[in-house]
Amino acid sequence: MAAVDENEGRAGEGKHGVQSLEIGMGILRAMVNGHRSMMLKDIAAAADMPASKAHRYLVSLIRAGLVEQDPLTSRYDLGPFALNIGLVAIDRLDRIRLGLSAIAQLRDEINETTALAVWSDNGPVIVRWERPRRPITVNVVTGTALDLLTSASGRVFAAWLPKETVNPIIERELKTLDLPADLHNRADVDALLARIRETGVAGVSGYHLVPGVEAVAAPVFNFKHEITIAMLVVGVQGMFDMNPEGPVVTALKKAAAGLSLRLGYTDFP
Repeated sequence: MAAVDENEGRAGEGKHGVQSLEIGMGILRAMVNGHRSMMLKDIAAAADMPASKAHRYLVSLIRAGLVEQDPLTSRYDLGPFALNIGLVAIDRLDRIRLGLSAIAQLRDEINETTALAVWSDNGPVIVRWERPRRPITVNVVTGTALDLLTSASGRVFAAWLPKETVNPIIERELKTLDLPADLHNRADVDALLARIRETGVAGVSGYHLVPGVEAVAAPVFNFKHEITIAMLVVGVQGMFDMNPEGPVVTALKKAAAGLSLRLGYTDFP
């Protein structure tokens, strides 16, 4: 009967933990990093162990439901219990708590006003912002729903939310809002949203409703590949770097990607 070596288990027991369990987790980690089903030899190579040893661990992992083997191809993949663990872990994540930590770290890195927006029935809402350590700053109002087409966070949500969610709001705003000159009709809006999806960020510069304010926002995705949060950086026009390749936008995109990864998103380009 194939199982974990008894001597391996005993050698690792004690205050430092169970070595055999850590080895098993190393095999699971190799399979996760493989991003697909794998042959035994590939798992063994990725886990840096002989194939015979990897096979013994895989037998036990299969019995635990953490791994399964396709009888037709002999390839191994994560099992139902492993998937259940992942889904439960994702479900228990507090996206707002993680987001608050992310915008605080981003503020410390770039010394600009940062903010977090979530989607509500009335549009994006700023739920928290972090003040930079500089004499001239932009105050951000929390708890108020923002317009879709005239705010950076709104444009981000409009670009990645399902069309059935945002289309009615877009049509209403085209009829009722005092929009920038480059947003005359739906074709202009569609072109704007396409550019946002291509660049990965949305910005408003020289905001016509609040002169002198600039902002850039990036999407945060969850494990379902859905936008769940928008991260923003807000600054004073003329004192704020909106360059898509500059340090502010680069840091924002990196922070949003890091938070997405923390929330289970894996479909990065």
